[in-house]
Amino acid sequence: MPLTDAFSKLLVRGLLAGLVAGLLAGAVAFVIGEPHIDAAIAIEEAASAPAEHSHETTTAHTHGDDTLVSRDGQRVGLFLATTLAGLALGAIFAAVAHFARRLTALSGPVLAMTLAGLGWLAIEAVPFFKYPANPPAVGDPDTIAERTWLWLASVVLGLVAVAAAVHIARLAAASGYLSVRVGAPVPAFLVIVAVGYILLPGVNEVGDDFPATLLWEFRISSLAIQATLWLALGVGFAFLTERATRSRPVLAAAH
Repeated sequence: MPLTDAFSKLLVRGLLAGLVAGLLAGAVAFVIGEPHIDAAIAIEEAASAPAEHSHETTTAHTHGDDTLVSRDGQRVGLFLATTLAGLALGAIFAAVAHFARRLTALSGPVLAMTLAGLGWLAIEAVPFFKYPANPPAVGDPDTIAERTWLWLASVVLGLVAVAAAVHIARLAAASGYLSVRVGAPVPAFLVIVAVGYILLPGVNEVGDDFPATLLWEFRISSLAIQATLWLALGVGFAFLTERATRSRPVLAAAH
């Protein structure tokens, strides 16, 4: 099978798995995430209402509704955003799987699940525990650029930590001791992440009057949405890989 043909099949597989993962993540976000966003928006609007009321007499005849996109439009955009994110992630996942299978003896389905777990760990878990997601009404708009760069730095940290752990795991694979094969990569990952957490500055822009319960419910829902995306991507890609593998002997027998 030509290299381009093999990669194109993986790419289609990744796009299909990413499409399903994006839709599922959107559904989870709609069910468990949107109520928390609505509650946070209500708090934000209540806090800004007095200022808007005092300014109302000077702007009533010069300004209309400042809302660019309605909440219904945002909910539709939610599914569009998660679907596009799933497709993009699926394409990247397929490319990584294409190169990773040359470096490991893991079967296709096991490799897919492993890559999904490592991807979630590097891109979601490591950044989340340093810079957890915040709902609307939390955060200074003037620092959004700085916070974005810090989040990207935490993603790079996660990728470096996972890559180092995988490299050490490959070096320790020849060891006859299970404790070495398991114990060597884990401390390496934790040390790199810990050092990165120390070097990266902290960000805490949550007001003292913001409900702690709502904050953590929003963060947990955000973590659940991303976990759904990666789990569905890994399972979907693994299923399609296993299905393709099982269909090959049938096609060979038919000829």
